[in-house]
Amino acid sequence: MPTVSITVDDDLKAQMEDHPEVDWSEVARSAFEEKIDELETLKRLSSDSELTDEDVDEVAVLIDSNVAERLSGK
Repeated sequence: MPTVSITVDDDLKAQMEDHPEVDWSEVARSAFEEKIDELETLKRLSSDSELTDEDVDEVAVLIDSNVAERLSGK
């Protein structure tokens, strides 16, 4: 199995060391797999889309603003 190295800051590393019971490699591997699944889903959903990159950016801005508005309680 190939090895992947990641860099974390000193504070995060210290916090990780406070939890030796956690298999941090497994946590990272799971996070990588989850992200790949998300990207593959987005790829499948968008493969037949006729939206332009500009359309996608516009929708993303609208979603971000709506989420921010909901989180702020307005």
